[in-house]
Amino acid sequence: METQYCLRCNRELEPGGKSVAVYMFAQTVGVRPRQKSSAKRISFCPQCAVSLAMGPPPEGALNLAAWGMIREVASADPALNEAAWEELSGVERLVALDPSERSLRRVAGGYIEF
Repeated sequence: METQYCLRCNRELEPGGKSVAVYMFAQTVGVRPRQKSSAKRISFCPQCAVSLAMGPPPEGALNLAAWGMIREVASADPALNEAAWEELSGVERLVALDPSERSLRRVAGGYIEF
């Protein structure tokens, strides 16, 4: 499998790990011969998906359509919110470290600098 990264924060997403994927493709309608693009997978880590879903709507029709789908997925089941909180609890443990130990630590594929 190809390595995926969160579109918003660029965090590496583990194959089979928790994330939200939006698949996009374009296809002509009412035009022959029908043309269809290849499908693209756009991934978001749980934290970014929940953050996007809870935030204000973005500008642009295509962004608004994707935002609506992410909101629908995020509100359908608490599992996505739980996955986001699991990752945040790792950050909470990092913040609790002694300041000399946390100058630069790797957390869930991204870097947090204090």
